[in-house]
Amino acid sequence: MEVVLALVRGRTLAEAAARLGADPSTVFRSLQRIEKALGQRLFERGRAGYLPSEPAAEVAKHAERIEAELEAARSALSSPADAVTGRVKLSTTDSVMRGLVLPLLPALAKAHPQLRLEVRTGNELVSLTRRDADLALRATRKPPEHVVGRHLGTMRFVVAASAKRGTASRTRGGTAALAEQDWIAPDEALPDHPSVQWRRRHLPKLQPRLLADGITGVADAIAAGVGIGIVPLFVAAADTRLKPISDPLEGCESELWILAHPESRHLRRIATVYQALVEGIAL
Repeated sequence: MEVVLALVRGRTLAEAAARLGADPSTVFRSLQRIEKALGQRLFERGRAGYLPSEPAAEVAKHAERIEAELEAARSALSSPADAVTGRVKLSTTDSVMRGLVLPLLPALAKAHPQLRLEVRTGNELVSLTRRDADLALRATRKPPEHVVGRHLGTMRFVVAASAKRGTASRTRGGTAALAEQDWIAPDEALPDHPSVQWRRRHLPKLQPRLLADGITGVADAIAAGVGIGIVPLFVAAADTRLKPISDPLEGCESELWILAHPESRHLRRIATVYQALVEGIAL
């Protein structure tokens, strides 16, 4: 069951081997023995890797439940009854990490000294099903159906400038005045970001002076005085280097969700971090 689960999550022999702490040839031989004993193939081999058949996917679901129960049992036996221990992998974006998660971590670490948090920031969506992360904080209007989660609020955006620049005073004249400024914007990695869509609707002829690879990069460039740009309201509120020069932009928002896999959501270490984020994040 471990081999099948590792292949379902990893999709390649190399990735499955890394998850199992083995080598790819060992995983390959193990799979051959399993399929021979069962009298059926569990995976289709192709360019996309090892694609699980329906029986393999069903076996993986049972294996995940067993894995979660074993982990809960180990945790209960290896620590005091009231201690929260172990590692929780959290995936989120750079701006959510800086503006919403980091302020909560000191209190979480103090309350649970044996808890370890591994944070991955990026714009790509990780797979909770494959256990690339235990929890994900994502801005999305429609979360995936195969995970569980909670809506944490609406993310609103403002145009901001450097607090040190003369343009830091609230801009008058609407979008025409904004178009006269140098702009900083996310690069092609975020074509569907609300700030990009708003700018293209309201300032279709504008060419940004600088493209950054994330919203944190946009905020840092604004603070450095390179130009103005759109950032989440919570980023502008928390960063004294920035000053909003617009009201929250109409039609420029997204929904923040915390997401988890249903089989691991109630593990104590994951539930503890989940609840801390739910209670601590206010938009």
